[in-house]
Amino acid sequence: MKYDDRIFMDFAEKFQPAKLSPYYFEFLSEDYETADAIAIAKDRVLDLLILDIEKIEGRLCRADDPVEKAVLGKCMACLEEEKPVCDLSLDVSERAVVNAFGLLSFKPTAVFEDTSLDANVVCRAIMEKAGMMFFYTVGKQEVHAWLVEKGTDAVTCAGKIHSDLARGFIKAELVSCDDMMTAHSLQDARSKGLTKLVDRDYVIPENTVLEIRFNV
Repeated sequence: MKYDDRIFMDFAEKFQPAKLSPYYFEFLSEDYETADAIAIAKDRVLDLLILDIEKIEGRLCRADDPVEKAVLGKCMACLEEEKPVCDLSLDVSERAVVNAFGLLSFKPTAVFEDTSLDANVVCRAIMEKAGMMFFYTVGKQEVHAWLVEKGTDAVTCAGKIHSDLARGFIKAELVSCDDMMTAHSLQDARSKGLTKLVDRDYVIPENTVLEIRFNV
């Protein structure tokens, strides 16, 4: 489904571009293994969690490493409280242990009591759970929404657009979406002092318009 993104639609109306590239989410019915994230009704959540409980029980019978056993025990306690493993606060080493076992509820998992929610609400909840955000590229040629993890730096965002932009990265020019809506173009935003030039390791804020300066 096409994500109903108000910012994207405002840019589409403003620039009337030749091409529109909104973000699409694909919903799969109970395909936990291949899904990137999981949305599930509260009265069905045990169907998911029991799969992880069985995996952990099977591993604990054979595990010798005390660190591994401690992490799996922490996961088991969480699951027994009917909470997905993704809700656990884990450090980097603990996350590495959990990743190795492919626990399904370690994927971003949003549990809903109300099963009549609009699909867009579900998508927003999943994005929040997964720590994802949009940035945008805009203009008369195309308006495009790009989904990345929160905390992503400028050069990684550049690579999301095209590998050449990351390879030849010089600077990123950015402007907030709100400020961009007050300008006729990026050049106009620049002339009004609304844009900012940043280096490759600059963390891009949520709801930002980007233009990449590069040389390949």
